[in-house]
Amino acid sequence: MEFETTKQENAIVIKVTGRMDAVTAPEFENACSPHVEAREKLLVADLSNLEYISSAGLRSILSTAKKMKANSGEIRFCNLNGMVQEVFSISGFSSMFTICETLEEALK
Repeated sequence: MEFETTKQENAIVIKVTGRMDAVTAPEFENACSPHVEAREKLLVADLSNLEYISSAGLRSILSTAKKMKANSGEIRFCNLNGMVQEVFSISGFSSMFTICETLEEALK
């Protein structure tokens, strides 16, 4: 799994590429951790290049979201497609988190 992190407007944007499974899911938490510790208020995960997500990936997302919330922050997701969008829907993550069609929408 690869990450490209940028600061855009009022948010940290993390573009995730690859697969988020039991082996790689901790990498997502590690990529987000410095921003959580810096008490950033908005973290946007661009999942346009995420090919697969497992329950371990969902747990990593949930763990990061809890840490963000504890610091009065928020995590949003954008550009979900295919199987990733389906997993978010089935797991209930679509109703738990702000899911946006585009990055521009997530930054508003």
